[in-house]
Amino acid sequence: MLVYVPASLEGLLSLFSSCFTQTTFQTFRALVVGQISQTGLRTITGMLVGARQSGVSHHARAHRFFACARWSADRVGLTLASMICERLL
Repeated sequence: MLVYVPASLEGLLSLFSSCFTQTTFQTFRALVVGQISQTGLRTITGMLVGARQSGVSHHARAHRFFACARWSADRVGLTLASMICERLL
């Protein structure tokens, strides 16, 4: 999924790249952009609409990201917590 990501958001998202495989990281980036830019329903297909990937990339790819892709929600959460702590302390 090729999605335009502003440089400031790209810098933030790149901190999470070690939590994913290369393919799942691209899906993660697209879904985050879609979540932020979506003005309608905050669903998986809504995120694809927000990322302008509806009809470009099959929606099953985004659904598989949450259902069976190789990534750990714990690792993402720990990365986020670490990032927050570093910036606050």
